Amino acid sequence: MKRIQTGALILAVCLLLSACGVLQENASVSDTAFLLDTTVTITIYGTRSTDLLDACFDEIQRLENLLSAAVEGSDIHRINDAAGGAFVTVSSETLHVLKRAQEISALTGGAFDITVGPLVNLWNIRGGTGTVPDQAQISAAQSLVGYENLEISGNSVRLARAGMCIDLGAIAKGYIGQQIRELLLREGAEHALIDLGGNILAVGGHTDGSPFRIGIQDPFRPTGTACAAVSAADTCVVTAGDYERYFESGGVRYHHILDPETGAPARSGLSGVTIVASDCELADALSTTVFILGAEDGLPLIESLEGIECVLIADDGTVTVSSGLEDCFELLS
Repeated sequence: MKRIQTGALILAVCLLLSACGVLQENASVSDTAFLLDTTVTITIYGTRSTDLLDACFDEIQRLENLLSAAVEGSDIHRINDAAGGAFVTVSSETLHVLKRAQEISALTGGAFDITVGPLVNLWNIRGGTGTVPDQAQISAAQSLVGYENLEISGNSVRLARAGMCIDLGAIAKGYIGQQIRELLLREGAEHALIDLGGNILAVGGHTDGSPFRIGIQDPFRPTGTACAAVSAADTCVVTAGDYERYFESGGVRYHHILDPETGAPARSGLSGVTIVASDCELADALSTTVFILGAEDGLPLIESLEGIECVLIADDGTVTVSSGLEDCFELLS
């Protein structure tokens, strides 16, 4: 784990201490590290102690070592290596994520599919580079995609066909965010922001009782430029967009959100999708799913699910907000 900042403390001039000296109302502690192939920042409010902050980063590293296909010896790496062969015994945590992924795949008709790994590897979109495969290569990779061929028996998992592979990039951060939230709450931290590179998790709100204000990236402007904001407390705000990871070839931009149906980057008419929900796993998966489905099919899906809201930004800049989000949504100029 590469720690970008060490023990950064953001303190008010005067700390307002609770009677027992535990909650320091105007204090916060924050740190940033490169994990999960992205920049991760955690801020805990009402404390000056860095011990819990360190524990959070350690837990993220542990879970990445368990769930990342890129980490040799991880549960997912072992499942992928054994594809087409024997069942692989995995941890209860990995089992939970895989079962949840199957449920969401069924819910979305396969638009969300963690067995998309062969397509991810084929396009290899990383760091501004990638490969534009021909249709024969795409079709061959598509033939290895299908969540129905992920078999679970007890605490063992198997991919039915050789060459299949799992990629948890569209759900792992949601699961990990939830685990960090639970860790914070167990240790008595009731006010925190967890930023897992596009996955924002608000633990409670500000110490004064007000909600956090979370900006939504403008897909057409430089990173860090918000076009809208939502008020959030005890909820997740997860964004997926075509501006996050991409490469250009022949004057065409190819982004990293791949549609299992076409085997290519999704062309749904959307440039950004933000999901707001208390269920971080579902929010993570649905941000990708709705981006693939587009507004016509994606918005009705969101409206059909209780406790799930969305902000859709079309290629032409049009912003659409689901019906339950209007009171806590603000469009910025």
